[in-house]
Amino acid sequence: MRYPCYVIITQDQIMKQLQPLKSLILLVLLTSFLVSCSKDEVDSSIDVTNITVKFKSTVGQLDNVYMDIEDVAIKVSNSNEAERWVSLGVENSGVHNACSFSDSKPLLLIDNLEIDANYLHEIRLVLGDGNFMNINNVLHSLDVCNTGNANPSNLIETQLNPKRRYDVTIDINVDASISYDESENMMVLNPQLYTVIRQIEY
Repeated sequence: MRYPCYVIITQDQIMKQLQPLKSLILLVLLTSFLVSCSKDEVDSSIDVTNITVKFKSTVGQLDNVYMDIEDVAIKVSNSNEAERWVSLGVENSGVHNACSFSDSKPLLLIDNLEIDANYLHEIRLVLGDGNFMNINNVLHSLDVCNTGNANPSNLIETQLNPKRRYDVTIDINVDASISYDESENMMVLNPQLYTVIRQIEY
């Protein structure tokens, strides 16, 4: 008479059998995580672009108009957010003679700054209160707060493409920007700007 043969497997033996499988699963999960992180890094790098901003003037009769440049800001938005202003900062902030900057020698404000490749609505030149002009060696303060404009801007309405470089030139018409307010008995600065944006591939 034959008796059935039973194989008794203990819990420790089962765990030993499963150990290689657990190691394989952990390895797969770790690999997937690293690939995902790498993909996110690549995607985020694709969604940025670079911008350079310069300042120049168109000069007529006036030749000593000093502007207190504090910042450059852009109004942007993407598909997931409302419009918002973003400060870019200025490398050469301070008071400058606007009339001394031309096509061949502009003032560099932003040098190849990396920003998100969003939709660019508007660009703004932010001025302080240290604006004045020199007339026959007499300094005249230029108002930009009461009747002037301390935040002149231009519409751009441009989609910034990823992995590109954008050269932006802000051009001020100096003569058209200065006026005299008789009621306030002071000179007024209302900057008349014209902005050119040019896309350059890497």
